[in-house]
Amino acid sequence: MTLPRTPSFRLDGKRALVAGASSGIGRACAVALAEAGAHVTLAARRGGELEVLAAALGDAGLAAEALVLDLSDVGATRAAIGALPAFDILLNSAGLARHAPALETSEADFDAVSAINFKGAYFLTQAVAHGLVAAGKPGSLINVSSQMAHVGGPERALYAATKHAVEGFTKSMAIEWGGHGIRVNTICPTFVLTELTRPTFDDPDKRAWIERNIALPRAAEVEDIMGAAVYLASGASAMVTGTALMIDGGWTAQ
Repeated sequence: MTLPRTPSFRLDGKRALVAGASSGIGRACAVALAEAGAHVTLAARRGGELEVLAAALGDAGLAAEALVLDLSDVGATRAAIGALPAFDILLNSAGLARHAPALETSEADFDAVSAINFKGAYFLTQAVAHGLVAAGKPGSLINVSSQMAHVGGPERALYAATKHAVEGFTKSMAIEWGGHGIRVNTICPTFVLTELTRPTFDDPDKRAWIERNIALPRAAEVEDIMGAAVYLASGASAMVTGTALMIDGGWTAQ
């Protein structure tokens, strides 16, 4: 009997671009991809923090470099990605949240959040795909979305709208680019304990709402996202495209 072999989760020889790498989920996923063997380009608006992370990864014997990138500037994003060799992997964790009751959403907040979460994510994914198609290479493109891309929540109409949009373009891009061997997926976390979400967790009412809706007895940590990033980036998920990987502790099962 010839036994089947588990596909490798290794990323040796792959080039990965991680946007939003300066903190939180993005930083954790950059570490995960580097540990799996990828050469990681760390991208964000805060260059100083990227350099610190790149140095720490280098000290650990991992390959990384920094790239200052503002996803709200589509022209600059296209130019930066186009000037580099094709990336085999995109992990986009850049995001912006300005929560408020829907009756109080301002046009300025709408434009700012959409510019990063929707428009920026769309054209970053497109730019990396352009490089892959031109090079005749397959690839895995991953946007960190949210459980709020599948449900609603108080004070989150704007944020949820942008994340629903990401799910829409993910499915369409996956259909269009499948023939090139390019896979497009999202990771959809629940509330994750980071420096950016600390104010939400510090609010007793909001924390109680979160804990009521997560079936597991805790909030998520960045480590809960790292394995999913490696899975979707690797050959272990070779037949997975156009889908959302829920890491929500059972939130959307309700």
